[in-house]
Amino acid sequence: MSQELIFADWKAREAIAEAMVPLVGRLYRDRNVEISVYGRLIVKRSVINILKAHRFVRQLEAEELSVVDTFPVLEAVAEMDVTNAHIDIGKLAVKFRNEGNGRTLQAFLAEELADASTEPAEAHESTDVVLYGFGRIGRLLARLMLDRAGSGHSLRLRAIVVRKGNAENDLEKRASLLRRDSVHGSFKGTIQIDEENNAIIANGNYIQVIFADGPDQVDYTQYGIKNALVIDNTGKWRDEAGLSLHLKSKGVARALLTAPGKGVKNIVMGVNHNDINDDDRVLSAASCTTNAIVPVLKAVNDQFGVVNGHVETVHSYTNDQNLIDNYHKGDRRGRAAALNMVLTETGAAKAVAKALPELEGKLTGNAIRVPTPNVSMAILNLNLDKSTDKEELNGFLRDAALHSDLQKQIDYSNSPEAVSTDFVGSRAAGVVDALATIVDGNRCVLYVWYDNEFGYSCQVIRMAQHLAKCTLQAFPKNSK
Repeated sequence: MSQELIFADWKAREAIAEAMVPLVGRLYRDRNVEISVYGRLIVKRSVINILKAHRFVRQLEAEELSVVDTFPVLEAVAEMDVTNAHIDIGKLAVKFRNEGNGRTLQAFLAEELADASTEPAEAHESTDVVLYGFGRIGRLLARLMLDRAGSGHSLRLRAIVVRKGNAENDLEKRASLLRRDSVHGSFKGTIQIDEENNAIIANGNYIQVIFADGPDQVDYTQYGIKNALVIDNTGKWRDEAGLSLHLKSKGVARALLTAPGKGVKNIVMGVNHNDINDDDRVLSAASCTTNAIVPVLKAVNDQFGVVNGHVETVHSYTNDQNLIDNYHKGDRRGRAAALNMVLTETGAAKAVAKALPELEGKLTGNAIRVPTPNVSMAILNLNLDKSTDKEELNGFLRDAALHSDLQKQIDYSNSPEAVSTDFVGSRAAGVVDALATIVDGNRCVLYVWYDNEFGYSCQVIRMAQHLAKCTLQAFPKNSK
């Protein structure tokens, strides 16, 4: 193809992507329908991001996917009476190409989306959410909820609770930390502060800032907040007694901890979320590492069986470590985080059993903190019940990432140039690096990348949506 034709083709695809933007926006705002391309959400995304989402498919399928293929699907969905759904137009386009069997696109989609909701989007009432703490995870949770606030029918961020700082411009400083992030970039939207009423207004969402010294010292009802889900991201209260203090504050229905919990259910979405009962009022979303490894371990154990193994975590430094050498109660963590690899312990291997009891006592674990601010890696060295090879194991994990009930938790990469920064902003709990996989009979080594901040925050949001009963039904349905 000549240079002129290449550029003409690009402009044509760019024009189609531009035409997709308003359709995607209307479906989301008016009908609470999220549109994605092979798991890459394209709601509120630019034309270039939409084209890149299509280009990504070449890593997963043997064939290319273009907006030329997906735009007719999007147009047809827009004409259907579908609400409250997550629709992957990329997967539907490929499935229609391979399994259309002479049907029209409309007939194919009518069958594929036959079980989709037609209930008005307004029928589902939003759930009030309070962020107790506003650190790294808290601010990312805020960004995620604000990004999904357009439809107004799921999680509604109503307040953040923090300790009063020493600075006179405390509110401005907290708003600035939400606005700017050295790792994840600037906030996509507008932020204002209301000094008189002590609030942050982000993309039109009024967020009350409440100063308190304890979980049981707030009356949320005076701010119009009721039956709230409090997400505690301070990590200070980790047992049932401490977390239950939240329930003593008026207006609170449930408390969710963003750290491993003691004496409460530790939930990894996609794996043991069905263990949650309606009367569970205090829950834990486990740790970032536990969320990264448990879905992969479950998939591998279900298919091949895990006899035993070792988990080594190469983890970015965290706020718990010292910036320069100084006293720290923990061994080695007092040494300068940005200058050293720091050997330390991790409870992730033992925590696996809380979500996957069948692996109790089968795994050991350790961790190395490294001088990077974000994105970590878990190395799973496993002995299996069944012998396999690299092609079979990678093929299985690829299918798990695309078509199983774990597709939101497991992602898959086969790029020979991928490094840690390429996974900043990954929404998956963990990403299998297929080219690094090692298999020798019944022994295997799997390398799993994870954005220990953003990917974990996405898991927390999925859990919050599950608790609020506002998880969108996904189409096409999983084939495995």
